Amino acid sequence: GRDLICIQSMDGMLMLFEQESYAFGRFLPGFLLPGPLTYSSRTDSFITVSSCRQVESYKYQVLAFATDADERQETEQQKRSSGKRLVVDWVLNIGEQALDICVVSFNQAVSSVFVLGERNFFCLKDNGQIRFMKKLDYSPSCFIPYCSVKEGTINTLIANHSKMLNVYQDVTLKWATQLPHIPVSVKVANLRDLKGVIVTLSDNGHLQCSYLGTDPSLFQAPRVDSREINYEEFEAEMKELQKIIKEATKAQDILPKSEKHRDLIVTAEVSPDLDAESQAIDSEVKAEAVPSVTVKITIQSRVTAQKPDLAVCVQAPLAVTCDQFVFDDLEPDSSETVVLSVFLKGNCSPSELEGNCMVSYNTPTELNPEGIPKVAQCSFRLPLRLVCSPAQPSKAANHKLTIDTNKPPISFLTIFPDFVDPSEDDQSNVLGFQFLNGSKTTLLASKTSQRYRIQSDQLEDLWLITKELTLRLEEHFKKQNCKDFACSFSGLIPLQEYFELIDRHFELRLNAEKFQELLSERAVQFRAIERRLLTRFKDKTPAPLQHLDTLLEGTFREV
Repeated sequence: GRDLICIQSMDGMLMLFEQESYAFGRFLPGFLLPGPLTYSSRTDSFITVSSCRQVESYKYQVLAFATDADERQETEQQKRSSGKRLVVDWVLNIGEQALDICVVSFNQAVSSVFVLGERNFFCLKDNGQIRFMKKLDYSPSCFIPYCSVKEGTINTLIANHSKMLNVYQDVTLKWATQLPHIPVSVKVANLRDLKGVIVTLSDNGHLQCSYLGTDPSLFQAPRVDSREINYEEFEAEMKELQKIIKEATKAQDILPKSEKHRDLIVTAEVSPDLDAESQAIDSEVKAEAVPSVTVKITIQSRVTAQKPDLAVCVQAPLAVTCDQFVFDDLEPDSSETVVLSVFLKGNCSPSELEGNCMVSYNTPTELNPEGIPKVAQCSFRLPLRLVCSPAQPSKAANHKLTIDTNKPPISFLTIFPDFVDPSEDDQSNVLGFQFLNGSKTTLLASKTSQRYRIQSDQLEDLWLITKELTLRLEEHFKKQNCKDFACSFSGLIPLQEYFELIDRHFELRLNAEKFQELLSERAVQFRAIERRLLTRFKDKTPAPLQHLDTLLEGTFREV
C-alpha cells in the first residue's frame, strides 16, 4: 500500500524513497554516465546499462544492506571489514551503449528483459542469459515490446532515424511502415473502442496516434427503392448543415492566432532606471546596496477570462518581490496591471537576465460552460546594471576569452551607454564591470582587428558579460539593417578550468553535508547532557547549574 520511488542522479547515486520519506542512497560501482534504468518485480532487482557497456542487475535487498552513500569516502580496508560492499547480481557485456531497457511479462511468454542498443536488439532471461538478439541495419531511436500473439514469442515495435516503424515477432520482421517524423518514444494504447493504437512522440513535441490496417465491415447496405429526389429539401438541408459546420469551426478553432487576435495578451515593461529606493528583501548579497528594478505587467482580455492566475519567474539567484497574482474573472475588453520589483537575492551572478510571465485562465463555451484552459505568456529582459556596476578595468586576469566578429569593433559609447561616462574618451574600447559579490570583469575591443576580449579572475564571471556583449552587438547591427553579422569563438574551450570549478563546488557540498551531520550528532549529545543534569540536580539548589558552560566547553570547542 506504499509507493516506492527510485531516482538515479547524474553522479551515479540511486536514491530510494518510501512515499515522501527518503529511505537510503547507494552509489553504483564504476559509474561514469547514467544509463537507462528499470525495475524487475519478479526478481526484485534494478537493471541498468553502465558506461562499461554492460547490463547489470542489483538486488533490492543487496542495495538495502550495502554501504550507505554518505559513507562513500571510507577506506577499502573498512569496506572489506564491514561486509556491506555493493555486489552486482549478474552482468552481461553487450559491447555497446543502450538507448532503453524494459522488463515485460505476458501470459503466453516468459518474463524477459529487453535492451535496445545502438546497433543490436537483445532479449534476456531473468538471470541475464541471452534468449535471442537481432542485429539491426539501421540506427534505432526507441522501442516497446507490446504483446504476445503466439505462444513463446513477443511482438516488439522498433522506430529508427529513417522515420520507419518496424514490427518484430522475436527476431522476425513482420511489418514496416513509414512515419512523418523520428519518434523518441512509442507506446501502444487502447482508445475507447479502437484497440492497438500506436502513439509516437517526436523530439519537437509532435504527438501522433496511428492505426495499422482496417477492421472488416460485415454490414451490407440494403437496396433502396428508387424515388424522386426533392431538390428543395436537399438544398435547405445543405444550408442548415453548412451553418452548423461554420458555427462549429468558429467555436473550436485550434489554429494559432496572431498577436492582435488572441483572446488574452500579457505584456511586461521593464523600467529603464533602477528603483530610487531599493525593494530588495532578505538578500544574501554582501554589498552596501542591492539595487532593484520595477517591472510593470499588463493583462488585456478580449473575451471573458475565468480564474486568471499570473506567475512571474526569474532564474535564481534573482528573485521577485511577488511571483504569484490571482485576479477576479476578467470581462471582455478589460485589463489588469500589477507592479513588482526584481533584485539579486543570492550572493553569486545569474546565468541569464531574462524573466517570464505566464497567465493561465479558462474561456467558457456553449459546450463547456466551465471553460477551456488556456495559457498566455511573454518574456522580459532585465538591465545589466541590476547585477553589476561600472568599475576600473583590470590589465591582468586569470581567465580570458576572445570573440571574433566579421565587422569592425563598435565603440562602447554606442553599445554600453549605461556603463560609459561620455566625458572619458579612454572608455571607448575598454570597460570594467564589478558584480555585487565583489568580483570584476574587464571587456576590451581591439583597435586593429575585429575582436573583443573578456577577462576575469573567476571563470564563471565571463559568461554574463559575453552574452550581454553578443546581444547588444546583434541589436546594434540589426538597427543598421546588417543581416550578415556573426560572432564566433576559435579558441580552446576551457574544459579543465570548468571541471575544476565543478570539483570545488562538489567538495563544498560534501563539507556542508558532513558539518550538518556533525551538528545533528552534537544536538543528540546536548540533549543527553541536559537530561543527566536535570536528573542529578532535581532535588538540589540550582547553584551547580552555574558551571554549565564549563561542563559543555569541550563539546562546543569540538563543534
